[in-house]
Amino acid sequence: MASVTGPGEHDGPPVNSKQLEEALYAACASCPPNKAFGQQELIELHVIPNDDLNQLHSCVQALVKARLLKLFTRDGSPCWKVVKREDAEKYKQFTGEEAMVYSHIESSNREGIWTRTIRQRTNLHQTVMNRCIKTLESKGFIKPVQTSKFPKRKTYMLAHLQPSDDVTGGPFYTDGNLDEEFVLQMANWSERYVIGRSWQHVPSKEPGKRKEQPRLTSEQAENLRAEVLHVKDAGKEKSRAMLPMPAGFTGYPTIPEITKAINASGLSGVVMKEAEMQQLMDILCWDGRMVRVMNGKGYKAVRRFGGEDGLKNGLTELPCGRCPVFDLCEEGGPVNARSCEYFQEWLAI
Repeated sequence: MASVTGPGEHDGPPVNSKQLEEALYAACASCPPNKAFGQQELIELHVIPNDDLNQLHSCVQALVKARLLKLFTRDGSPCWKVVKREDAEKYKQFTGEEAMVYSHIESSNREGIWTRTIRQRTNLHQTVMNRCIKTLESKGFIKPVQTSKFPKRKTYMLAHLQPSDDVTGGPFYTDGNLDEEFVLQMANWSERYVIGRSWQHVPSKEPGKRKEQPRLTSEQAENLRAEVLHVKDAGKEKSRAMLPMPAGFTGYPTIPEITKAINASGLSGVVMKEAEMQQLMDILCWDGRMVRVMNGKGYKAVRRFGGEDGLKNGLTELPCGRCPVFDLCEEGGPVNARSCEYFQEWLAI
């Protein structure tokens, strides 16, 4: 390529139009990838002698015909992009119809293109288009992809490209279908992780070990029951194992922290992105299992009593589950199920 210091100034014009085409292509290829060139941008490359528009158009048409430049429109004006030489060589293997179909599939990038859209843009007969697609697929130039939004549509893209998350639906979809088991697994793990950082966990008593209590007379048992019942929510306070964080606490987990933790856990071979974890946490918030804190930057787990949806279990419905002197209850003692007045009232309901 001739080096020039100003418009229309050249060390020496190319000997023929072929050299001029090569110089123009080399100048375009030296610019950043995917740069679009309008007519003015091509002139400003200072390759065409005297900025001759006729000669410029002749070179551009020759490069487009050789598939080294790709024509498209920008704001209603024609523009061109550089095509790599190895990509241009592919077109030499295609028929005219195959080149048209391949060009539209190539322009769809990682989004893919629906066969109906190809037919509308190329105006080819259905049989001809199907034959072109079959040939291109058999030669390994294109491949079918299944979209999560429209799984029944026949969509194609270049064989060496990976479909975007908008096409596949991200890690939550498999073959275009929602992987409910995977979503549930990731949601439960995320909830447990946030629970561990949303509450102060107070060690509870060792299960199976009952504290030895001295035998009481009936009168002593009644006095103890009356004394404990004067304490507000005595049963709840005694069974509580999770305490809220202090006011102003700023250590609640954020999306980057949750994403980093779940990727480090080895729960899945899929590397989760922050945007995908954001979707998952939004679902947990909508389900009432999480709330946003710290101006929406952090997440706090909602403490649920009595199981899902606020339903009570059998133990909490029984008087025994809320009895403040439950530890003193035993067969033959002053407090026992046989003579418990609260138990009798519950059975009579």
